[in-house]
Amino acid sequence: MTGKKLFDSARRVKLVCVDVDGTLTDGGMYYSAQGEVMKRFDTRDAMGLALLRKIGVAVAIISSEDTDIVTARARKLDIKDVFPGVKDKYSCVKRLLEKKNLRWDELAFIGDDVNDHAVLKEAGFSACPADAQGMTDSIVKYVCKRTGGHGAVREVCDLIISAKNTS
Repeated sequence: MTGKKLFDSARRVKLVCVDVDGTLTDGGMYYSAQGEVMKRFDTRDAMGLALLRKIGVAVAIISSEDTDIVTARARKLDIKDVFPGVKDKYSCVKRLLEKKNLRWDELAFIGDDVNDHAVLKEAGFSACPADAQGMTDSIVKYVCKRTGGHGAVREVCDLIISAKNTS
């Protein structure tokens, strides 16, 4: 999807849900000598999410990984809607939309792999990083130029902000 249709769907967004591994991160898992797991996040993605919140767009983080890293990152970004360890993202997002009294066409979802497909297909605005897996790029409305953990989320945030500022 390109042009006016893309901007129209981005303009309707009231909630952005973001996957973590491969989307907010580069998908890498880093281990210390003591076995501590670490992940790399891009601060520009964080700023994009903050800018969305500043214009009234809600933000949620959803991950199939159940680690303290996800909740720590959400806490650092002051994001209250964080869902680690989710195996059925579709049902989780559906409940969140109901809780916030929003429709699917008011949702933007950014994901990168097969476990995101059900939500990506239903969301009014869907996007994936340039390096998404599992044919994800064939089902989303927007494929980022940037890769996961390297500005893809910021790219989507900027697009939504731009759409909302364009009449």
